[in-house]
Amino acid sequence: MRTTIGIDVAAPPELVFQLARDPVRWPSLLPHYWRAQPVAHEGESVVCEFVALRALVPVLGIGIPVAWRSRTWAEPDQRRLRFRHLGGATAGMDVTWRIEPAGDGCRVTIEHDFRPRVAVWARFVDRGFTRPIASRTLRTFKSLAETLADGSASDRLPPQ
Repeated sequence: MRTTIGIDVAAPPELVFQLARDPVRWPSLLPHYWRAQPVAHEGESVVCEFVALRALVPVLGIGIPVAWRSRTWAEPDQRRLRFRHLGGATAGMDVTWRIEPAGDGCRVTIEHDFRPRVAVWARFVDRGFTRPIASRTLRTFKSLAETLADGSASDRLPPQ
């Protein structure tokens, strides 16, 4: 099953890429990411253990923690981020972020390609976990990038 979600961002693609390119920093930028712990380095990639909150009752902060392990790497020349899920419920999932110029800003898309042996599992994972977490990630990066692009928050981001 291949799914794509996207969002338009009123900020330069280079800015969005710089914000998103290092998933180890995501817990300091994204409130729903609780952990991105590096466990191994493989050349230009890093294997991380992630924990993010899948909101159930957002206004109360109630949700389900979701954990996964992924090999991640950046492709700066194409402004792409890549993730390959290793083991567990999402083993084999390939994720590609694309950050492309669009008008005065950019378009950010996330493609999930997940082909487990039982097809219904892919739909359950997409609707129940992947799509809600990725959508919140896109909305948060959009807000951060647009705030930075208008110059009102550059002093509030954690250092790289």
